[in-house]
Amino acid sequence: MHGEYKMPGGKLIVVDLGIENGCLANVQVSGDFFLEPDDALHAIDAALEGHGAGAEEHVLAAAVRARLAPGVMMYGISPEAIAIAVRRAIDQGAHA
Repeated sequence: MHGEYKMPGGKLIVVDLGIENGCLANVQVSGDFFLEPDDALHAIDAALEGHGAGAEEHVLAAAVRARLAPGVMMYGISPEAIAIAVRRAIDQGAHA
């Protein structure tokens, strides 16, 4: 499943994922944003893995926020914007 979201005044966030046993699997977040340090992207992917496919945006955003190490800098994106892209991937996949 594939979802995209362009954060107002920010960058494009792309999410590709699968659903296994009702949970998010193989989550890959990408886009034209910047993170410092670069390996924070792995933490974001891991934060989303295993959440139920019915999880609401605020739950997904909180999971991302909780998994990021102190001092991680996100340029052009936010946990909320990532959550929107995830929900779009799930919702578009459900209608495919």
